[in-house]
Amino acid sequence: MSKEILDAVRGLAAEKNISSEKLMVALEDALLSAYKKQPGAAPYAQVEMDRESGDFTVWELKIPEDLEDQLITEQEELIAAEFSGVDPETGEQRQLPEPELDFEKLAEYEDQIERVDVTPEDFGRIAAQTAKQVILQRIREAERDMMFEEYRDRVGELITGIVQQSDSRYTLVQLRERVEALLPKSEQVDGERYDHSQRIKAVIKDVSASTKGPSIIVSRRDPELIKALFELEVPEIADGLVEITNVAREPGYRSKIAVVSHADGVDPVGACVGPRGSRVRMVVSELRGEKIDIIPYNDEPARFVAKALSPARVREVLVDDDGKQATVIVPDDQLSLAIGREGQNARLAARLTGWRIDIRSETEFASEEAEGGYEEEEVQGGRCAAILANGRRCPNAALPGSRYCGLETHQALAEIDGDEVAALTGGAADAVAEEEAELEQEAELVDEGEYAEEEAYEDEAAGDAETYEQEGYDEQPEDEAAGDEPAEETAS
Repeated sequence: MSKEILDAVRGLAAEKNISSEKLMVALEDALLSAYKKQPGAAPYAQVEMDRESGDFTVWELKIPEDLEDQLITEQEELIAAEFSGVDPETGEQRQLPEPELDFEKLAEYEDQIERVDVTPEDFGRIAAQTAKQVILQRIREAERDMMFEEYRDRVGELITGIVQQSDSRYTLVQLRERVEALLPKSEQVDGERYDHSQRIKAVIKDVSASTKGPSIIVSRRDPELIKALFELEVPEIADGLVEITNVAREPGYRSKIAVVSHADGVDPVGACVGPRGSRVRMVVSELRGEKIDIIPYNDEPARFVAKALSPARVREVLVDDDGKQATVIVPDDQLSLAIGREGQNARLAARLTGWRIDIRSETEFASEEAEGGYEEEEVQGGRCAAILANGRRCPNAALPGSRYCGLETHQALAEIDGDEVAALTGGAADAVAEEEAELEQEAELVDEGEYAEEEAYEDEAAGDAETYEQEGYDEQPEDEAAGDEPAEETAS
């Protein structure tokens, strides 16, 4: 029988992936529980099992009364210090448990304790059933501990599971055999359905220990899900050549990600989009059609803010480094597209960049400039405040301590009320015609140089948009966005 017990323990250890020593200790405890069910069992006993032969011995421990009283008193004080009186799981009141001798303490007084062999010839039916229950309980505890150790360090990791059941409170997802995770309602995306046997991807949000095993919470709303999906689809991200620096997400509707390349010759946006949009299309498909804008990261805040408002075209960005606030000027026909439906585009851009973004149309900004609303900012910004006959500002830098550049006609504006060059009369007006032609040419050159990169990116985005449209993942049409009334013009 002893040989059969050892073979059963080894087979169970291999099947459950539990160390055989843990099972042997559990078997000793089970035999001790079975012995205590026997009539006339000793109050203090210990079971020892030979690891080679499988033979076991039950020892009765005869403890002197004075030593017993001492150990019980110490144990009572220890229990009283740690006892809270309330069950942490149910919240119910509980009574102070009876003190039990700690056998590890008894080892210190081994020379004072007499041991007598009281091994029974056979265990009864009730004792054997008790031993079986103890062994099964220890096996379940060992499995729970192993699962908790396996998943405790995997927070933020992408997992794939199969939906087992779903109700109004949560969805139960099976990760593997006998390992299940909860997808609470607060971590689900509005509008998504989770049908039985459906395979879904999610990120591990939290892992905690409980009496029924590790409690694993997964999420479909966390921004880390987008990072993990792109890392799965884009080899350059997995290899570290391209990095996702930040993610701004409104689950189920739209997301913006900022990407940067750490290797020369690797286009971060192109790597994430993939050939004919194949890579981003896989991520969009897993997110059930959620639109994704891929933005190239830039160290210059003005350029980064301008890119973050894509697909809208930005004319100019005025930044306030101290307050981390950016004033963005866009063409009149791009205002609704820059703000987005219910302010979504501007809101996501603000989260992505970390800057407070104030969006103004060219007409609105020009009227505010004429009223002197940006006088202080313009002086600090160093750009000439003169407004040419075509309604645009002078592109030259202002002189130190002045609001205007070094042109005499523009300096003459300091003596009149207003910044419009057309308001000048007399000799100054005659010089305006000659200077305006030069300024017009300079302005065109400045615009071409300053926005050449943006226009090239817009052409590329337009090509991608055409590809997405053919595949069913087109960006928000400009005329559709223009038809929405902006809820807010400021997103923080």
